[in-house]
Amino acid sequence: MLNGNWPNIITLLRIVLIPIFILAFYIPGDLGYWLSSGIFIFACLTDWLDGYLARRLRQESRFGAFLDPVADKLIVVVALILLVEEYSTPILSIPAVVIISREIVISALRELMAEFGRSKQVAVAYVGKVKTFLQMTSIVVILTQPHYLDFSNYIIDIGFVLLYISMFLTLWSMFIYLHASWGILNNRE
Repeated sequence: MLNGNWPNIITLLRIVLIPIFILAFYIPGDLGYWLSSGIFIFACLTDWLDGYLARRLRQESRFGAFLDPVADKLIVVVALILLVEEYSTPILSIPAVVIISREIVISALRELMAEFGRSKQVAVAYVGKVKTFLQMTSIVVILTQPHYLDFSNYIIDIGFVLLYISMFLTLWSMFIYLHASWGILNNRE
């Protein structure tokens, strides 16, 4: 499973970083903002790196195919939960709930489609990759700023705009996956 499989080791590292990320998030002041965003950025980069190495080293595995999306979703969901708690406002709670709910729906849908041998119908689409990039970018931007709403702070405004764009892409990609699976969901296939 891990025996020299660098992509899987890197993916596990991303999961191990989650409690460290949480601790960094609660460090008061600028150090906490920059440290938590730095850890999050590092986790995002390892997401790209493990996929690249898996293909390059021909170390793609079922374990890696399972663990990689789990690690991605865990770090994003943890970050959103922390930010929702910190900001305590519907402006952040609404996109966070939509994003987390979509991940639950799509995970269940992928499991169902796998039972019917139709996993390829719900494989990651291009819009899903853009959505993930925008989600992660928006979270990084929001993490770097003091954790209160200040609409005169253009950087936080950019973070929230990106988060809302990623929320709409989240919904769009969910509808793409649901449409592709509609025959199975309606007992027609």
